[in-house]
Amino acid sequence: MKRVAQVIAVRPEKLDEYRELHRNVPPAVLDRIRRSHISNYSIHLLDDRLFGYFEYHGDDFEADLALMAEDEATQQWWRLTGPCQIPVAEAAPGEWWATAEQVFLME
Repeated sequence: MKRVAQVIAVRPEKLDEYRELHRNVPPAVLDRIRRSHISNYSIHLLDDRLFGYFEYHGDDFEADLALMAEDEATQQWWRLTGPCQIPVAEAAPGEWWATAEQVFLME
C-alpha cells in the first residue's frame, strides 16, 4: 500500500463553494476513485490550505491516475473544483496538488 499526502491552497473567495461541492460529490467520481484502487481518501482544511490523504492499493499508480484523468465524470468534477484551488509555492512545475514527504508513520 502507498500512502499519499498532498497540499493545495483554496481561493478564499471560493471556500464556501468548495465546501458545498464536497457535500455532494457525484457517485461516478467516487466510483472512479475506488476503481483507481484508492481508499481512505479525505481532505482537510486549515486556513487556506487543503490537505488530502489517501491510500493506494493498486500495482500501477501512474496508470490508475491516468485512467482517472481520462474519465469524463472526473473531468467535469475537476472543472468545478479546479477554479477553487491554487497550487502552493512548494508544488513542482506542472504539479497541481503538491505531494508531501512522509517523515513518520506509527504502525
